[in-house]
Amino acid sequence: MIAITRYRVPGEDSDDFAGRMGAVLAALAASPGFRSGRLARTVDDPELWALVTEWDGAGHYRRALGAYEVRLQFIPLAAMAVDEPGAYEVVSSA
Repeated sequence: MIAITRYRVPGEDSDDFAGRMGAVLAALAASPGFRSGRLARTVDDPELWALVTEWDGAGHYRRALGAYEVRLQFIPLAAMAVDEPGAYEVVSSA
């Protein structure tokens, strides 16, 4: 399964956001079931970012989000998250 969380980040906060989100990604990477992850920013709207992670399953993803180290890094950034569903079941791939 993949998880996509989008963030609306004001331009003046982008450097700090990228650094702090790097710590979130590192904490998630240490979690069981983590496959891969990346932080991206749109080329058309530099204030719109996405954290994209891949997991062995939704349970692994949800447990990882509940881990203390992840919450410590992640919760302060949650205020910038776009409120939309973010967990996707992969139905096809090449």
